[in-house]
Amino acid sequence: MTTERADLPDTSPVPPETKDWTVVLERGCPDCGFDPRYDVTTTGDRARDTIERWATVLDRLGMTDRPRPGTWSPLEYACHVRDLCRVFRERLRLMLDEENPVFPDWDQDAAAVGEQYNRQDPYEVSGELAQEVRATADAFDAVSGEQWARPGRRGDGKDFTVASFAAYFLHDVEHHLRFDVRG
Repeated sequence: MTTERADLPDTSPVPPETKDWTVVLERGCPDCGFDPRYDVTTTGDRARDTIERWATVLDRLGMTDRPRPGTWSPLEYACHVRDLCRVFRERLRLMLDEENPVFPDWDQDAAAVGEQYNRQDPYEVSGELAQEVRATADAFDAVSGEQWARPGRRGDGKDFTVASFAAYFLHDVEHHLRFDVRG
C-alpha cells in the first residue's frame, strides 16, 4: 500500500469528463464566451495569443492546488493543453494527408494520471506548452482553400471538417485558459 506524501501535489484521478463538448461548434460556449462563427483562418493567431497568459498562469503560487474535488489544477490544465496540441496537430495532419481518416483514440484522463501532470515542473511545462501551441498554430496557418473542407472523424463517429476541427481545438485552448484557470 502506498500513501501520498502531504507535501506532494494530488495526482489522484479526476472523474472523467463526460460532456459532449462538440455542442460548442453549433451554440458557442456560455462558460467562456467562445463564438464558433469566428474566421477559422485566424486560429493560429488566436492560439498564439494564449501563450503569454498560460505562462502567467504557470508562474502563480498554488498552481498545483485543485480548486475543488474532481477538478484539475492549473498545472494539470496546462499539461493537458500542451498534450492536446500534439494530438490535434497529428489529427490535422491525418485530415490533410488521408481521405476521411478515423482518429486514434486519446484518453486525456489516463494521460493526466500516467504522466503525473500535477508533479511536472511548471517552468518546463510553460516552455513545452509554448512550443506545442506555436507548432499547432503554424499547422493551422498552413491550411488553405479547399483544405478547410477536408473531413475526419473521431472513433465515436463525430465528424469534423478541418474548419470545424480548428474551432474545436481553439475552444479547448481558450476555454481552459479563460474558464478553468482564469488566465
